[in-house]
Amino acid sequence: MIRKFLFLFFFFLGISVISILFLPSLLLPTKVVLFGGKIMGKWSSICLQVFLQTEIIVKGKENIIKNEKFFIACSHQSMFETFYLQTIFNSPIFILKHELIKMPVFGWYLKKIGSLSVNRNKISKDNLGLIDKIKKSVKNSDRPLIIFPQGTRVLPSEFIPFKKGVGRIYDELKIKCQPVAVNSGKVWPKSGKLIPNKKITISILPPVKPGMQAVEFTSFIEKEIYNELGLIN
Repeated sequence: MIRKFLFLFFFFLGISVISILFLPSLLLPTKVVLFGGKIMGKWSSICLQVFLQTEIIVKGKENIIKNEKFFIACSHQSMFETFYLQTIFNSPIFILKHELIKMPVFGWYLKKIGSLSVNRNKISKDNLGLIDKIKKSVKNSDRPLIIFPQGTRVLPSEFIPFKKGVGRIYDELKIKCQPVAVNSGKVWPKSGKLIPNKKITISILPPVKPGMQAVEFTSFIEKEIYNELGLIN
């Protein structure tokens, strides 16, 4: 119980301190803020390893797409992957809930690094223009886009259908997709107790080339990611 409290205390304390120290970076080039994001990602792993004795394993590094544009489709069970994947990939561009952009301080950073927001509760002009914003971001940046096709954090036992938006993005961008399976909910679930002395595995799956139909692609990566989660859980 004590070490779980210590984990949460030091994790959020560290994130808060980093956020405060990097406030001046909001007036500096974006790469400075992105460096702060990588520090947050590293801090999350340090806290897990020190306070919960969590072993973090990265599988499939040889599958990482290099020297070309791509987007990442990743399972989502915890806050962990939103921080730690920044240390593996080149500071991904996040597609996230509109509510996060509106948060004080943290939302300022998300805007600064070019995150794209979706208001899932209503149809808006911004939502309708999201694909155009995504295309522009991908065209103007060497950073990969990242999307969580489940649409929200889920428990390790939940296998909900992927949102069709990931298929549309694949169809519109016509670039490779990097599927990623992360079983972080085994340690740091969206609800319930933190679980010490476990492993978090990040499995980077082989790239998917463009050319499928949107529905076919969505079904394919859903099967691939869920099959991999079954192997690493």
